[in-house]
Amino acid sequence: MKISAFRNGLILMAVAVLTAVIHAEVKLPALFGNSMVLQQKSNVTVWGWAEPGEKVTVKADWSRSAKSDRADKEGKWSIKLKTPSAGGPHTLTVSGNNSITLNDLLIGEVWVCSGQSNMEYTMAWLLSDAVNADIAKANYPQMRLFTVKKAIAAEPLTDVEGAWQACSPDVVANFSATSYYFGQKLHKELNVPIGLVSTNWGGTPAEAWASKEALSAFSQFKDQIEPLGTSDHETAAKQAYQRAVKDWEDKVAALDAGMQEEWFSPYLDDSGWKEMELPALWTGAELEPIDGILWFRRVTNLPPSWAHTDMELHLGPIDDIATIWFNGVNIGTTFGWNTPRVYQIPASALHVGKNTLAVRVIDTGGKGGFGGKEEDMRIGPLGADVKTCATVAQTWKYKVSAAGAVPTVPTNLSAFNQNTPTTLYNGMIAPLIPFRIAGAIWYQGESNCYDPILYRCLLPAMIADWRQQWNQGDFPFYYVQIAPYQYDNQTCSQAVREAQLMTLNASPNVGMAVTMDIGEEKDVHPKNKQDVGDRLARWALAKTYGQKDIVYSGPVCKKMKIEDDKIRVMFDYIDGGLMAKDGTLSDFMIAGDDKNFVPARAVIDGDTVVVSSQAVPNPVAVRYGWSNWVSGTLFNKAGLPASSFRTDDWPLQ
Repeated sequence: MKISAFRNGLILMAVAVLTAVIHAEVKLPALFGNSMVLQQKSNVTVWGWAEPGEKVTVKADWSRSAKSDRADKEGKWSIKLKTPSAGGPHTLTVSGNNSITLNDLLIGEVWVCSGQSNMEYTMAWLLSDAVNADIAKANYPQMRLFTVKKAIAAEPLTDVEGAWQACSPDVVANFSATSYYFGQKLHKELNVPIGLVSTNWGGTPAEAWASKEALSAFSQFKDQIEPLGTSDHETAAKQAYQRAVKDWEDKVAALDAGMQEEWFSPYLDDSGWKEMELPALWTGAELEPIDGILWFRRVTNLPPSWAHTDMELHLGPIDDIATIWFNGVNIGTTFGWNTPRVYQIPASALHVGKNTLAVRVIDTGGKGGFGGKEEDMRIGPLGADVKTCATVAQTWKYKVSAAGAVPTVPTNLSAFNQNTPTTLYNGMIAPLIPFRIAGAIWYQGESNCYDPILYRCLLPAMIADWRQQWNQGDFPFYYVQIAPYQYDNQTCSQAVREAQLMTLNASPNVGMAVTMDIGEEKDVHPKNKQDVGDRLARWALAKTYGQKDIVYSGPVCKKMKIEDDKIRVMFDYIDGGLMAKDGTLSDFMIAGDDKNFVPARAVIDGDTVVVSSQAVPNPVAVRYGWSNWVSGTLFNKAGLPASSFRTDDWPLQ
């Protein structure tokens, strides 16, 4: 007993010493790493953690002197460094009880790129010859890309997961397309290193990206944000979400012939099913127009040595929702169009030889399918690399179970998830602060169509919140006006576009890239991200970097004038004059005092548009592009489209 006690004492002592050593080590946040970019000609903050009271010294190779600070009682330290003009590579050394040297560091322009799925959409997901060619040419060693791993939190986190990577074809393929095209244009025009920090999450509302302090002014969010961080909230939220998912699954099962007829069974006769090569999205395939529930089946052989231990199944990202069965055993359901599917298959579900894999895919809108590469679809021992796994790609059988709309995916507001107010600010924005940036770009708004009037205040409040938290003054904030798309009848995306238009006057130092001409009627994710990035970059080049001869905005309605039975509309940003796409203006409407809008004739007259209709002899108001789906026709001669607008302020129906 004495020997045992002595041994245990030594173990505890060793653990205590090791813990002390680990705790004493200087640590940097993920943003500070090899190949990073620091903002040029500014006071940047370098921060991290160490033993409380430990002296930490930072030495940059561009400075003759080092700077020091002592970690506070919580172990945090922070040092300001002046950066030179753009250039590099440089080194930066942080020393305390240990030493960290960052290599291949560049000085340039750093931008945060955030939003929902249209910002998240990667180059590889765009699936066009033009984009594939851009990927192949994307060798820009002085462009550095950092993707923040998705994270939610009830309270602000102190760090993120991610790493800086030099821009290359392999790297850029999995990077935000809008962000890349924005950064590439800046890099070419400014000829300086560019750092892009991509932090986004598809399908999320703006309130998830704002802090608790910012949302405290909104009574709509009070019940959701007050309990955040407490155990009661987390327990109740988890239970509420589980109930919502169960209710959703029951509704889907009632529509799903596959569940009713057990298409997941290994004994099912699927000889009459069609075949498809996977992975593949449904673009260009017979399934492209189909939203709804589809089933896929495949038989794969496993060697005897694999049939008695847990396996790991990879299927890559699946758009949008996937449920997996292995030999008839339900393995799990995963939400998220761009979330790689990784499942642990218990040994009890495995057979020697033939094994049946069934996947139910629910496509809620737009294109669907399996979005990865062949090597993303594999099975093998836990943690095995690609080379030692067996493929589950290539030929699968498939059958449509239910075509058409499916029940709405659970987004219970009492649930704690990526849509909960503040959770993405806490998990994916707060840890970036106070990393010095040039500005931010933003592509979001589709998920706030549920209340466009609220968005009028919410977007400016979020912008002001970020600026206050960063403490960099009114840094540039350029955002994308959401594109037209055939939402459901209850959605008024044009009112969200109006809220984004109003933000131009509600917030200082902002700019809006209009996308009225690149929407896709059946896909909320327009594939044209080249023009989106270009238009955001135009705002930055003109307003942030002072380039004088660049047109950065399409026409914006300034005022109107009633002229007898016509209304003349005047515009700002008419650079070079107005023009009609394909020679004809459309999507103009006009109304009298009865507020009944009818289609109108619109004609360009100099720098104005004259609108009229024989059905409205005494007009009082004009609207342009005022519906979910339109195809923008009004441009300036620089080729930039006009924003949708209305001249009335009548309550929205």
